[in-house]
Amino acid sequence: MFAKLPMYQNIGASAYKEDISNIISICDHLDNPQNKFKSIHVGGTNGKGSTSHMLSSILQESGYRVGLYTSPHLVDFRERIRVNGEMIPKESVEDFMNHNLDFFDTNNFSFFEMTVGLAFNYFNNQNVDIAIIEVGMGGRLDSTNIINPILSIITNISIDHTKFLGNNITDIAHEKAGIIKPGIPVVIGETQEEIKDIFIGNARENNSEISFADNFKTKEYDCDLKGEYQTKNIVTVQHAVTKLQSMGYKINDMSIENGLLHVVKNTSLTGRWQVIQSNPLVICDTGHNEAALKELVAQIISSNHSKYHFILGFSNDKNIEKISNIFPKDGSYYFVKPNVGRGMNANEVKKIFFKNNRVGKSFRSSKEALSEAYRYAKQNDFVFIGGSTFVVSEVI
Repeated sequence: MFAKLPMYQNIGASAYKEDISNIISICDHLDNPQNKFKSIHVGGTNGKGSTSHMLSSILQESGYRVGLYTSPHLVDFRERIRVNGEMIPKESVEDFMNHNLDFFDTNNFSFFEMTVGLAFNYFNNQNVDIAIIEVGMGGRLDSTNIINPILSIITNISIDHTKFLGNNITDIAHEKAGIIKPGIPVVIGETQEEIKDIFIGNARENNSEISFADNFKTKEYDCDLKGEYQTKNIVTVQHAVTKLQSMGYKINDMSIENGLLHVVKNTSLTGRWQVIQSNPLVICDTGHNEAALKELVAQIISSNHSKYHFILGFSNDKNIEKISNIFPKDGSYYFVKPNVGRGMNANEVKKIFFKNNRVGKSFRSSKEALSEAYRYAKQNDFVFIGGSTFVVSEVI
């Protein structure tokens, strides 16, 4: 049944619901499981997935049983729902559907709404000590916004999903600020002068304590998530941990250190500056908007390899004109269409890049493009795969 539901990551706008009435209905039917466990709500444009996984890993190292809900998935939708890093079993999904099939059959729910309900129900049944819930898109009208967390986190704000959240950073910030709850502390990961007053004002209206993580002194920790952009996420996570400690959570320095060193092992996170092979160096990353790609390309170029090969595909809601100018003119380009309905045609992307003096070829799949890159990449070259979660999912 899940395969038949409208899924935003596959078809885009037609799967998006601009209110939370459906998730309220689902949770009411399930006896509101989201109210029976403690939770942390994590939103923002970039970094919210990594931040969620880091927090889960640290709490797991501290001995807590941790639920983790994230999106999108790369291969199996069960990746979205984990307890201590383990995906929800197929049997639990089947039981959930069998027990609630009549109710679901008579209502028009989206894939995301159903998986959120499934996650809340599973976390409650699993008696988690705490669950970390990542916002799907936006915040104010996101299905996850039905929870009453002990802490809210907003990583940062940049332009993305403009069809739904607004065409400027101010409008987007208002949507993201919608997860700030009355009396619940909120951590803002990054101080952005043009929008910080939006968060301050929203927190004041809700009588919520607000703090900006980058205004506080933090320790330097190593992390197994190696993208340079993770530095900001580590700062956000450290400050969030201090808030949890003040609430009585037993988290010591060793748990923080081990948690950050073992994020992948503890949570099974993939697709974040992930090394596919070392010779030549092949890296994939799911960063897909302009801000994320700027940081990724800067890190790639700073690596001082002989030549750079980019295997790229994008969804049709991205501004390819702007994105193309992020990439170096002397790179070798391999364009693919993400294997989803809202993927942009590879030839269209190729034309825009060519117009901006970035030359490449189009291919039928990420695997085909990667095979071609292997033909030409020398030992000291760098091959990058990204632009879309679905381009990455084909090669990991």
